[in-house]
Amino acid sequence: GKVALVTGAGPNIGSGIAVALSRYGAKVACNDLDLEVSKAAVRRISRNGGEGLALSGDVSVEVDVLANIAAVLEAWGRIDIVVNNAAWLHTNHILDEDLASFNRAITIAVNGNFLFTKHAAVAMIERDIRGSIVSILSSNAWQGASGFIAYATHKGGLANFVRAAAMDLAPYGIRVNSFTPTAPRPDNPELLAQWRAEGRTELRPPRPPGPDRPSWWRPTGTYDVRGNIPMGEPATPTDIGHCIAWLSSDYARLITGCDFVVDGGARAKYWAYTPDAGTAAGPVPLIPLDVSSEAVDG
Repeated sequence: GKVALVTGAGPNIGSGIAVALSRYGAKVACNDLDLEVSKAAVRRISRNGGEGLALSGDVSVEVDVLANIAAVLEAWGRIDIVVNNAAWLHTNHILDEDLASFNRAITIAVNGNFLFTKHAAVAMIERDIRGSIVSILSSNAWQGASGFIAYATHKGGLANFVRAAAMDLAPYGIRVNSFTPTAPRPDNPELLAQWRAEGRTELRPPRPPGPDRPSWWRPTGTYDVRGNIPMGEPATPTDIGHCIAWLSSDYARLITGCDFVVDGGARAKYWAYTPDAGTAAGPVPLIPLDVSSEAVDG
């Protein structure tokens, strides 16, 4: 019975969250800079029996944010849930980064969270709605990794934005929390089908060779996300969606200013510990939310 708005409703995390909120009973507005991406998320919601609304707009531009919120209020008369997911996953080493790209990455994430949180909160307060706002962070908000200087900067800043906004909005009964994904394994059947058609297996394809380096350049380390998950299996957008739907529900009525993690123990792990490869029993089977997956995938 609630109304939700998800920003950055692209085919991976954003779409998964939108479907989850819908399956748990919400009407869901899907925002993206590209209207076709929003429409794809709404089609996925509709296939699973839900009701969605496709929106386009730049989350860092106040007039676009106000227009998106007005469209939701016109369609459904209220906003109960906002999930601030939109970001530019811009990756670069500090020695390669340029100021324009650095500023743009931060502007999208920080302004987007600020503007949607502020204006959605006003809409909630005016209607006496004790709503839920969730900001999507990243493991880069909490730990340093080479090659993510802008991304780590805005995700780390948003971790404290959530706590500060939670204090500002607590007197109104509005809760503000964050969720930290850790390299989830995509499970959107449309995205997976596209990958198969492209012969692609990873969310981010290998980066092209970098520019010629000066003689003093030192190489950075490598990453092994899958090999450092104690439970042996990465999360999916469906896992994330289950958690955010619960966090946005009245069952979580006193939870505010907190961060949630679904990562098989990756963040709790001592930094030097490497789990034995292939020996974990694994978690219980995933409870799916996209009941149309089999038909689309086939």
